[in-house]
Amino acid sequence: MTQFLRQTFFAALACVFPGAAWAQLTNTVSLTANTALNLDTGATGTTGASILWTGSQISFQGSAKGYSLGPEGSATYAALTQSTLPTFASLETTAAIPAATLVVGEVFIVTTVGGNPAKLLVAGVSGTTITLTYTTYGVAAAPAGPTITGVTNNYSYTPAGFANSGISPGSLFVIFGTGLSTSTTAVLQNTLVGLPATLNGASVSVTVGGITVHPGLYYAVASAIAAVLPSSTPTGSGTMTVTNGTTSAAFSIQVVASAMGFDTYYGTGNGLLVVTDPSGNLITYTNSAKPGNTYTLWGSGLGADTADSDTVFTGTPHAVSTPFALYVGNQLATVSYKGSSGYPGVDIINFVMPNNVTPGCDVSVIGISNSDIITNAGVVPVGTNGGICVDSEFGINGSQVQTQSGQNTVSSGALFVTQSTSNLTGTSQTAAQAAAIFTQNTGSSYGSGSGLASVGSCTVSESVTGSTTSTSTGLNVGTITVTQPGGSPVTLMAIPQEPGDYFGQLATISPTGGTFTFTGSGGTGANAVGPFTASVTFPNPLLVWTNEPAAATVTRANGLTVNWTGGASGSYVVITGSSSSGNASGFYTCIAPVAAGTFAVPYYVLLGLPAGSGSTAVSNNTAYGTFAASGINLGFSYGGLGFNVSTTYN
Repeated sequence: MTQFLRQTFFAALACVFPGAAWAQLTNTVSLTANTALNLDTGATGTTGASILWTGSQISFQGSAKGYSLGPEGSATYAALTQSTLPTFASLETTAAIPAATLVVGEVFIVTTVGGNPAKLLVAGVSGTTITLTYTTYGVAAAPAGPTITGVTNNYSYTPAGFANSGISPGSLFVIFGTGLSTSTTAVLQNTLVGLPATLNGASVSVTVGGITVHPGLYYAVASAIAAVLPSSTPTGSGTMTVTNGTTSAAFSIQVVASAMGFDTYYGTGNGLLVVTDPSGNLITYTNSAKPGNTYTLWGSGLGADTADSDTVFTGTPHAVSTPFALYVGNQLATVSYKGSSGYPGVDIINFVMPNNVTPGCDVSVIGISNSDIITNAGVVPVGTNGGICVDSEFGINGSQVQTQSGQNTVSSGALFVTQSTSNLTGTSQTAAQAAAIFTQNTGSSYGSGSGLASVGSCTVSESVTGSTTSTSTGLNVGTITVTQPGGSPVTLMAIPQEPGDYFGQLATISPTGGTFTFTGSGGTGANAVGPFTASVTFPNPLLVWTNEPAAATVTRANGLTVNWTGGASGSYVVITGSSSSGNASGFYTCIAPVAAGTFAVPYYVLLGLPAGSGSTAVSNNTAYGTFAASGINLGFSYGGLGFNVSTTYN
């Protein structure tokens, strides 16, 4: 294995903890009304306090200030580090955070009275009592017993509640929590020597079916442990504990035969995948994969590998016999090898890029094992001859994506005109509206590919309540008006709860289409956007979904075929669906050329949705237009004519 691949592998392991770590204080505390918390020491009381919980809001004390990221959940909380927190410092204020915002899963950051960066997660709210999990960097850690808050595949991060959320024998998994070890610095262990069962005071026990095993540890810090589940572990319901001086409460887990997770470039479980060519070169937006060539996917979770060690590197790794199929751009790929990479718990998939894949910057990649357990869904850039990828439906290429993703922040504006005919309650209703979204995001969100799909591809995401991972800051654009064909201007209304978002109701779009013109006056003050003009033109004839009743009840294992007529020549049809059961929700998106007249949503995509109630939508988007304004890096506009129906997913 080349030095590059070793570096790629270890970088992927360490993605949760980039950079050097400082000393830190990590704890979980419940505050009753009118209780102040010193985030520098962990003490409650007014002396040196940074925050005060009044029962109706969190107010900042002394010189402390903060900023709320929203209900981002434990994944975002875990991903925030001492090196990333300072990037939010310019957004922090002394304004109080109201109780209505402080829902379970809310993540906010604080610069303490002592000048230290801190991250906080709302772990519970009961009456006038709030429970907060927090980490303050730059201070000594307070002794505390270990607590496990989550266990996931080290790469997919699929949350509990889905069939593919289990941990398979022989796989690399990550434990999230507090007080898990005595260390604040993640140091990866040398697999040539072997992974230890005890590291930085921490050890892990897993019990399934009366059999207890002790995983080898890659790293162990106070907030996370990465370990390899021994291949001898039986499948079934089990428990996990962490011992660090004292032993944590047992945490319920599910051990499954196979639940492969693919490594993603930004360590989120979605978006751009870590894919390498035979020379070890990473596939990127400007070095895309070429149909017919062989590539390697990295991840973990194929299943038990009894031929290789769970703790020591081997130079002669073995294949894993688990049945496994790989779909790239919804085309079946030829898999030449599936098994150990040589590193304990880390699997690779060698495959040939199908010749019939539609090229694009976000070509979907989904694997499926044992016929019904899917991987996390990711994307890979594909070019006809490699090189710079091109996404025709978005009017962008890989160079543009790469440029934006290299920036710390990217400001963008999106203008939409949409008309939706919904039948969610048994009565069909049609409404047209215009909307605008102007936001500032980190550049990596543009490079991740998360949620996007190229033509011919489908993406799918799985989440639980409170686990959303996107963040943005709204921009000020002043007043926005939209002029309909033959109509008077309509002023869009700003949405106070979502800064940067604007909305307006329009008259029903004519069957013959027409042009809608947006005009922005330009904003003032911080995060201002200058004046602009842009247009959206609807086609003649409009799209018609011809087999809408087929989406009323969908058997996921059979897939779903969608048929249509009409739509603008050269445009695209977007098919989306979602369902929920309990606190688990799934969502998929597929994109097809309008000229095809039909698209089959694959069964393995629908398996990413939980059985339950939801909806299916079909829309025809106009060609993407672009516009320019001071204060934004990107500006685009488009129209969409859509149909939305209630769906029961079996």
